[in-house]
Amino acid sequence: MVNSNTTSNVISLQAVSKQYGTETVLCNINLKVRSGECVVLVGHNGAGKTSLMKLMLGLTQPTSGTVEILGGNPAFSAAVAQRMALGYLPENVVFYEAMTGFEVLTFYARLKGLSGVECKNLLALVGLDSAAKRKVGTYSKGMRQRLGLAQAMLGNPQLLFLDEPTTGLDPVLRQHFYELIDRLHKGGTTSVISSHALNEVEARANRFVIMKTGVIVACGTLDELYQQAALPVRLQLSVTPGKATGVAERLGAEVNIDRVNNQSISLSCLKEEKMPLIRHISSLGEAVHDMQIMPPRLDEIYNHFMNGEPL
Repeated sequence: MVNSNTTSNVISLQAVSKQYGTETVLCNINLKVRSGECVVLVGHNGAGKTSLMKLMLGLTQPTSGTVEILGGNPAFSAAVAQRMALGYLPENVVFYEAMTGFEVLTFYARLKGLSGVECKNLLALVGLDSAAKRKVGTYSKGMRQRLGLAQAMLGNPQLLFLDEPTTGLDPVLRQHFYELIDRLHKGGTTSVISSHALNEVEARANRFVIMKTGVIVACGTLDELYQQAALPVRLQLSVTPGKATGVAERLGAEVNIDRVNNQSISLSCLKEEKMPLIRHISSLGEAVHDMQIMPPRLDEIYNHFMNGEPL
């Protein structure tokens, strides 16, 4: 593991734009990622997530602006040694099908100057030890994805780029995948993940970057995005059967009540109104049995920014 200052930026993009002919795929991107962070890129197909990753990997160069990865320009030939500290899992993993899983991983390990011992350990870690001697042509989509993850993890990379990494994995393997990523984070690895699976990354990322047509429309922690979006908090009250209407009346006309049935009340409020409302509900006595507080989910925040204007 490459050691770095936990407060330093391992990624710095300033006014980055990318054009292919007359088509602009990225426009004025500004982004800094600190060491040890997990940053998730979200956006529709064609939003520019993969194009942004290719710039950060040095596979393409910006039309304008500057890209710094681990303190240098990743596109320069002098940055080849630096790439030893990078790991990359593309969305569509393609390996030579006549090679075994172990042979594929050994090939990539040699490019990084690593031994076959690490390959065996990584294959076991991703659950492919029993299939290590099988040809990749016999692997399922999920097995190829896990082999791709093992390839990306070679050498305990300081910076990991994962493009739609759980494609083709069932729920159990998705959970196992993120457990592996969590392990790397605990060791200091920084990761940039592109994902459409909002529910599975919601609790795992430090920050989210929401992209739309090549522009960053929002960036921040889940709580920061929640505050920027100014979406309401939902509350669900469980009350004594037959008492819901009376409780609703006692809440007062200024409270936004969405639905009342025999034994529950659904209401909503802005974040700054939440604590006064909770205290008010607590004063209603034993008629209120329980209360669930449901802040906006990542998919709701995402939809808000995708349907709005860029910040």
